[in-house]
Amino acid sequence: MKKNFLEAVEHRRSVYAIGGDILTGRERVTEIVRHAVKHVPSTFNSQSARAVILFEESHRRLWDLVLEVLQGIVNENDFAATAKKIDGFRRGAATVLFFEDRAVVEDLMSRYSLYADKFPEFSLEASGMLQFVVWTALENEGYGASLQHYNPLIDEVVREEWSLPQSWQLRSQLVFGSVVEWPGEKSFIPLEERVLVF
Repeated sequence: MKKNFLEAVEHRRSVYAIGGDILTGRERVTEIVRHAVKHVPSTFNSQSARAVILFEESHRRLWDLVLEVLQGIVNENDFAATAKKIDGFRRGAATVLFFEDRAVVEDLMSRYSLYADKFPEFSLEASGMLQFVVWTALENEGYGASLQHYNPLIDEVVREEWSLPQSWQLRSQLVFGSVVEWPGEKSFIPLEERVLVF
């Protein structure tokens, strides 16, 4: 059953035990990502967000590339645990790669000097909103997902593998699939410490 907006926000969690089932079909996933990219706000309506959806072999190829990169970096004693974690992502159904187009951000910086130093920050804020909207929407379709950040370690291999523009800066990787195991209870800091009302 679909949830209302606040219920979907509440229910969204980092789910690491995911399976490879595409519950809604590729077309629905693509529709969700495209809708979010179009409608999530951005400063000065810059529309600097970019997304790449990787299904099936492309999805698995991404996580193979991540593992190859990490093999050259991670301590040999820790690599088995790292490989197990990456294999869990590889078993998922798909991954959405989120990018910000630096060319758009740099253009804004040159045209609006008063805010020039703020545009990279604004870009990050817009990217975060997009990631959250896609993540929550996919969860509302029944998927489990977790947001990963193997950038900038994998930026070049990703750009080369899928022939992406140099100006696209990788921000995160949202891996998702069917839920194999739901995470445990989440704890919360008292809201009285976090929200003030005057």
